[in-house]
Amino acid sequence: MRDVGNEIGKAFIGQQDLVDHALITLLARGHLLVEGVPGLGKTLLVRAVAQAIGGQSKRAQFTPDLMPSDITGSIILDNGAFTTKKGPIFTNLFIADEINRAPAKTQASLFEAMQEFQVSLDGVSYPLPQPFMVLATQNPYEHEGTYPLPDAQKDRFLMKITAGYPDLEEEKRMVSLVLGGSGGGAELSVSSVSQVLDPACFAAVRGLAERQRLDPSVIDYAVRLTAATRSLPGIESGAGPRGSLALLRCARARALLLGRGFVLPDDVKALAVPVLAHRLTLSAESELEELRPGQIIRDLAERLEAPRG
Repeated sequence: MRDVGNEIGKAFIGQQDLVDHALITLLARGHLLVEGVPGLGKTLLVRAVAQAIGGQSKRAQFTPDLMPSDITGSIILDNGAFTTKKGPIFTNLFIADEINRAPAKTQASLFEAMQEFQVSLDGVSYPLPQPFMVLATQNPYEHEGTYPLPDAQKDRFLMKITAGYPDLEEEKRMVSLVLGGSGGGAELSVSSVSQVLDPACFAAVRGLAERQRLDPSVIDYAVRLTAATRSLPGIESGAGPRGSLALLRCARARALLLGRGFVLPDDVKALAVPVLAHRLTLSAESELEELRPGQIIRDLAERLEAPRG
């Protein structure tokens, strides 16, 4: 996976945390929700990942008039016969751009794909290509015309992270690459990214992540951390058991990325915020006080004793 990361870095400059979290999510058979302003290269990242693992990527712009069939596909009448027309969800990495601009009915069309890795059309279930991941984006600064993601939808995302601006040196490097490329200074491309895996090889690597050794004390720590979110002051509802599973799945993938064959408590602690924060529902008082779920989880992880030795 180190080679995959190196290839991605040829097109996607900086923001190593975003790259690592995307790879962890893909290895853990999950989906990623990314908040950030437009123009930070989220689409480029997905295309670079797909190129490096020999997969395909497709993108859909979510808008208020987007219909579920625009995502999943439909049954059409063609030359007197009914034909299945598959939607853009049938790919390896699917980008749901500005997902919270589409109504709940359209957002819900992703449920089956994200949970069961299949899509049902006219009573027939069609499996999705493997590997499969949804990377959804939403802009935190533009609230007008948006539909908040329902809790059930947010819970299906393995992690939620914030994409920040690149630092000064990274931005200068990115600008130099764009202006020095063959695209006329328009944007970065993935033409420099080489394929280092094919989907079958990636499946084998993912199998290694799923066989990472988990000590009972690490499992206990992850479960205690998740369960503690349910009794925090100012929290209307905490993370459920799916949060514990997500935390450990991501921890195994992180251990593999770092070249280990076993999971440490530090893997769990490092991923607590992106895995658990979006699963919390704040009370009205906490929202008025402008408390942030991420900081609540960060403080909790610092207080809760982790196993040692």
